[in-house]
Amino acid sequence: MKTKNLYLILSAGCILLSAASCKKSVKENTENDVPVISVATPVVDSIVLHKTYPGLLGASDNATVVGRVNGTLLSTNYQGGAYVTKGQVLFTIESTKYRDAVQQAQAALATARSQYEYASKNYEALSEALKSDAVSHIEVIQAKSTMEQAAASVKNAEAALSQANLNLSYCTVKAPISGYITSSIPNVGEYISGEGAPVTLCRIYDNTYMTATFTIEDAQYEEMMGQNGGMTHSLYRNVPIKFTQSLPHSYTADLTYESPSINSSTGTLELKGSIKNIDNELKDGMYVTVELPYGVNPKAILIKDASIATDQLGKYVYVVNDSNKVVYTPIKIGEIYQDSLRVVNEGLRPGDRYVTEALLTVRNGMTVKPTLTK
Repeated sequence: MKTKNLYLILSAGCILLSAASCKKSVKENTENDVPVISVATPVVDSIVLHKTYPGLLGASDNATVVGRVNGTLLSTNYQGGAYVTKGQVLFTIESTKYRDAVQQAQAALATARSQYEYASKNYEALSEALKSDAVSHIEVIQAKSTMEQAAASVKNAEAALSQANLNLSYCTVKAPISGYITSSIPNVGEYISGEGAPVTLCRIYDNTYMTATFTIEDAQYEEMMGQNGGMTHSLYRNVPIKFTQSLPHSYTADLTYESPSINSSTGTLELKGSIKNIDNELKDGMYVTVELPYGVNPKAILIKDASIATDQLGKYVYVVNDSNKVVYTPIKIGEIYQDSLRVVNEGLRPGDRYVTEALLTVRNGMTVKPTLTK
């Protein structure tokens, strides 16, 4: 009987030990199943706030090169896309007709001057003769009139020669400004009819500085003037400029122009900013995004933009609370900052721990083991 009782006691002990062992094993397995999740706390910093506007780039200076005379295009003296300097010869147009016109004008001027010289001497002689009553007063008057007509003829001949020389000069077409030039529109050998209306030959763009033109709402302009004092404020120096695709260099603009009036039909004001064109990367006609500053947030809450998700309700992040449970947290966001951080206007506090990675592997209410990252 004693042996049997001893057996029962030993069996019960084994069962209790086995149960305790199983309980410990389950607890260890549960702890091992809790995922390790990277979290971070928001950065609090003073930042300049921006509002984005679409804009268009234009060369700081450009010129249309035209043909103003009639004649065959004899030569094109440049390569399309090259940089040309002011005064450089670009085209030559047949000039025979205009050289002949210059010679005719020179001959007409010589005749007019000869006639004036004769008329002026005749007038002087008759004026002296009138003193001794050798000629009549009317003869002197007629001589003076003839001299004045001859003087007018000289002026007309000089003007005609000047115009003839000008027309001849148009046969050699020079660059009016320095810059990058387009390909020639007419081909060598084509006839140019530029006397009636100038014929476009090419265009030149001075891309040293570019101008970004954009429009803002009148309310935004009022805020610029009311809070920041207008374009003279330091906020409007080095305004960030962005492009659809990143370029080798980054660009900023200094605001240089504001329209003197608000467009009543759109309620907008036109602004312009000057941009230094590094290595001629920027081209006339490019679309840009102007990040116009409008104020400063001294205590902006910033989180990694990649940690923000979107659903039908809007933007949200996962926050890990003090019990290490994941909490679905809706937020309202602001602008991007330094390319990777996003301003959070509502929904987060400075000390909150938000999930930065593996967003698809966590869910609301899930227990995690957070590891803090920078």
